[in-house]
Amino acid sequence: MQAFIQQIRDELRESARVKESFSEELLGKIARCAETCAAAIQAGGKIIFFGNGGSAADAQHLAAELVVRLGRNRPAFASLSLATNTSVLTAAGNDLGFDHLFSRQIEALASEGDVLVALSTSGNSANVLNGVEAGRTKRAFIAAFTGETGGKLAEKVDLLLNVPSRNAQRIQEAHITIGHIICGLIEEICCRP
Repeated sequence: MQAFIQQIRDELRESARVKESFSEELLGKIARCAETCAAAIQAGGKIIFFGNGGSAADAQHLAAELVVRLGRNRPAFASLSLATNTSVLTAAGNDLGFDHLFSRQIEALASEGDVLVALSTSGNSANVLNGVEAGRTKRAFIAAFTGETGGKLAEKVDLLLNVPSRNAQRIQEAHITIGHIICGLIEEICCRP
């Protein structure tokens, strides 16, 4: 066990380093994302999260924070994850192909005034890119949480929150931190007297 202590310390330091290296520009984008989401909720819209693998888990987690609560008792906020309905996911995957898992749901569920939050460490997942295109058709505001380069998503979204790392683990750790900050700011904005 003792042999792993230094490795654990190194992992924690690297995770903290990535988050501490956020630029002022990225901090401003985080604030803008929170303000945009809060305005959508206040106007009767919803926040729709989607991504694959660990990003799907983050999408589900963040949608739950908005529907239930993060840090304060308050009314529920309209939010959902497109990675949770196994019947829709398996039917879309089987009948339309994996690349259309999110676009089909966005076609059915998104409206003008909603905010879509695409999560992708690479920014290159075909089904996420197709979801973004479907969101554009629905005239939703589109934000993306990605890694350093933003991948193909960089040119396709209204707001890119790109974590300064190329390591998928560090990117996902930063995504959940950014998501929690945004959810907390949404609560603060939407619960003002």
